[in-house]
Formats: sequence, C-alpha cells, structure tokens
Amino acid sequence: MPMKMVAMYAHENGCPRDEWTCISAAEYGHLEILKYAHENGCPWSEGTCEYAAANGHFEILRYAHENGCPWTEWTCTEAAAGGDLEVLTYAHENGCPWSEWTCNLAARNGHLEIVRYAHENGCPWDSKICMHAAKNGYLEILKYAHEHDCPWHAETCPTAATNGHLEILKYAHEKGCPLGAYTCSKAAENGHLKILKYAHENGCLWDEQTYSHAAQGGHLEMLKYAHENGCPWDGWTCHNAARNGHWDVLKYAVENGCPWDEGDLRIVNNRQSPDWVLDLLFQNN
Repeated sequence: MPMKMVAMYAHENGCPRDEWTCISAAEYGHLEILKYAHENGCPWSEGTCEYAAANGHFEILRYAHENGCPWTEWTCTEAAAGGDLEVLTYAHENGCPWSEWTCNLAARNGHLEIVRYAHENGCPWDSKICMHAAKNGYLEILKYAHEHDCPWHAETCPTAATNGHLEILKYAHEKGCPLGAYTCSKAAENGHLKILKYAHENGCLWDEQTYSHAAQGGHLEMLKYAHENGCPWDGWTCHNAARNGHWDVLKYAVENGCPWDEGDLRIVNNRQSPDWVLDLLFQNN
C-alpha cells in the first residue's frame, strides 16, 4: 500500500498527529504525505525545514517554505553540514538566516565549496573553522579560511597533533599560528612521532605531560625521543605506564632514572605483572 494511502487511512480513522508527522515526512522525502498532512491541518514547525535540508530533500524544503513553514538558521546549518549547495543556495536566496555554525559544520565535514559560497555571500564565521579543518585534515579549507582572514583558533595546532595531521600542523605553524602548550603532549599521547619531532624542532614547549601522555598510551618511541632530547619527566610517567600495563615503557623509564613510588609498586602487584617488573623496581629502588 502506498505510504500516502496509509497516512490518509490513519488520519481518517482518528490517528493523532503533531508536528513530528511533518518532520518525519520531510526527513524521509515523502512530499505527497507532507502535502496531505499540511492540507489537512497538521501542524508543522521549523523542524520540517531542518530535516528536509539535512537529508537533501530540495522539493520538500521548497514546498514547506512556499506554504509558510517557518525556518531558522539551522536549515542552512544542516544543508551546509551535508554539503548540499543547492539546498543552501535556495535557503539563503529566500531569506533563511545563517550563522557561524553554517561555516563551522561545512568545515568540519570537508565541504570547501560550501564554506566558499557561505563566506562570499556574507555568512559570518569564527576561529572554530580552523579548528574543525585541522581536526579532520582538511588542508584546503584551512588554507581558504586563513587566506581570507579567518582568525586562528588556539586549538588548531594541538588538534592537528592529536589527529596526526602533519601537513596541517606545518602549514598553520608556517603561517603564524601558535603551536600551543599541548601540541607535544597530544602528539605523544596519540603516538605521532613525526609530529612530536616537528613541534620540538620548531620551538614548541614541552613538559612532564609529554611523558605522562606517552606512557599512558604505551608509546615507547615517543618516550625515548623525549628523553633523548631533554624533556623533563616526573612520577606520572611510571604511574601511567604501570596503571596501563605498559611494561616496556615502565622498564625504559625506570632504567633511565625516572622517579617512581610505592603507589606504582602496589599497581604492579595488583595487575599481576610479569615477575621481572617487580625485580626491576627493587633493583632500581
């Protein structure tokens, strides 16, 4: 049975409906059901346009707008998030408002053409565009934003480091974006050795958190590089290595003079570690 006939039968036999009837029709692209619902007094809300835009249903959006359905900035935002330029263009040209989130979600999802269209047509943006582009590795979006005077976000470089995007980090740093206090520790935590090397060689500050984060993730090569290049460490290195069962990391740290305490010994005992781990601690007490 066609979906419209089901909707008609339900309505004619007293089935209750509300604004979610129209929203559901818009979400799944059922234009005839939306028309029937609206023509028979079913209420709708801005959610109808939002769900139509989010799912790329241009005809649904046009019908809803032409028949008085309200919309908000989230119609443009949903269109931008989905990369639907046709829907976004229609909404904007017909007076739908937009906001920074239009550009932000386009950037987060890698839609350069959407970012370009929105910016060229006066959509506001903010520094979160740079952060979203850096997080997901969208270098062309980051370049476009920077070349058009979008400010850097403080998390641009740390976010690139977290997710292993070396080219993003290089571009941002070379264009004047501050490396940030957490870039080294984020690289270490996630095992991105090339990024840690680049950050350190280009003057990024590091501290004990670089070690503790590397130890937490079990990244021995990160630990070795940091130690061989003068990064300071403290008891959290051994603590995080022991707590997470990274015995090779603990071994390297202890044998190279990293401090540990009785709490680490208790952790080792409770985790039923290999016998050599206890011997290691006692030998380096």
